[in-house]
Amino acid sequence: MIKNEKIKASEVRLTGLDGEDLGIMPTLEALALARKYKVDLVCESLMSSPPPCRLVGAGKAREERDQAKKKAGPAKSKELRFTPEIEEHDYDTKKRQAEKWLQAGHSVLLTVKISGKQGEQAKALLQQLQADLKTAGRPRTGIQLSGRQAQVELESLT
Repeated sequence: MIKNEKIKASEVRLTGLDGEDLGIMPTLEALALARKYKVDLVCESLMSSPPPCRLVGAGKAREERDQAKKKAGPAKSKELRFTPEIEEHDYDTKKRQAEKWLQAGHSVLLTVKISGKQGEQAKALLQQLQADLKTAGRPRTGIQLSGRQAQVELESLT
């Protein structure tokens, strides 16, 4: 759900507080209308042009978002496995996969398989991944070194 200034479309199809159709108007005008009524401008879908948006009271928007999350069920978790000596291209590919999964609202378990004295190398790799993915997700757990693997779980920001 995209709200207020985060809507990047130049114009939107607007629906009022009571469900009445207000037509197509510039986004800035729709935002001014939302501020006037002290409500949020919420974009429902980016799949059409212009995107359909509606005016929603602040509490109601949050409530709808929470209901949608409950209806979707628990977030899925995906595990991505690495080795400490990962090539740059492989690292970029797995980082993109993790970012895509996080942006879809799921959590990602990053696991580095280690052998011997690679613990510090694995920890450094996980710290680098956390830093690279901070725009898409936040750590749910700290970096855990145990036995033959190091792990960290990231959850979606949405």
